[in-house]
Amino acid sequence: MAKPLPLPVWDRQAGKLITEWMDDHPTTYESEPQRSIRQWIKSQPLYDWLIAAYQNTHHSTREIEPFVRKYKIDMSEFEPVQYHSFAEFFDRRFRPGARKFPSAPGEMGAFAEARYFAWDRLSADQQFPVKGYSLNAELILGNAQRARPFMGGPVLLARLAPVDYHRAHYFDDGRTLDHDRLGRRLWTVNPHALRNKQDILFVNERNINILETRNFGRLAFVEIGALSVGRIVQVHPLDSPFHRGEEKSVFRFGGSAIVVFGEQGPWRPSDDLLTHTRDGVETLVRLGETIGA
Repeated sequence: MAKPLPLPVWDRQAGKLITEWMDDHPTTYESEPQRSIRQWIKSQPLYDWLIAAYQNTHHSTREIEPFVRKYKIDMSEFEPVQYHSFAEFFDRRFRPGARKFPSAPGEMGAFAEARYFAWDRLSADQQFPVKGYSLNAELILGNAQRARPFMGGPVLLARLAPVDYHRAHYFDDGRTLDHDRLGRRLWTVNPHALRNKQDILFVNERNINILETRNFGRLAFVEIGALSVGRIVQVHPLDSPFHRGEEKSVFRFGGSAIVVFGEQGPWRPSDDLLTHTRDGVETLVRLGETIGA
């Protein structure tokens, strides 16, 4: 049996290329995941429900310390609370001031602490860096009418690994114009999976929000559940205006992804994200760091 393939990631803060070997890299994704019975079972909502049920038990707290040690998580960055389940630990919050968003109105702060790909222009035949059709806006957003305003505009794809802070934040002031929920499956979203199962981003469960922002125009903000993450919980009321840095939503246990489609003109992704994307390398970005302007 083949071993999981490594993922090259540029760590922006450290200024160097690192290699990640994550637990959500099943070997089946090296070839044809749709033929794996194990992964088919794991992609079903019932499996997600069973995992969630266990992770919400007090018994699951015994997994926290080994997880922190294995992934070298700096717990001093997070609120000092006692967790009563692994699910509570997974939903942990940063301490106030641990992450900050840009004060300059025209700078876009990272909406998630994650690994980013970026493109400065969405085309009708947009392909993922490792080939495939995983960034088909019409299929991700559900219809051509919803996707039309974003053709020719910038795109960001952020992948959250299980070790990450799993809360998304608004990167600007604005309001929600429209929202929808689509999809049911929960395939993993690492690049090897996206290469070999090209429809993941438009069959996985996903929340779609169309946002009108003060400084970056209209955007489609799509939260995509992944392996063992079928519950995307909207924290901020959708009918209320939002402000830069406010918490938007939380992903429950597992890995996940966020895709942002922008209109042509108001902003473009940061140069380092574009450069590394052309090389097929994700960029690890901390919450609030500048990702566009």
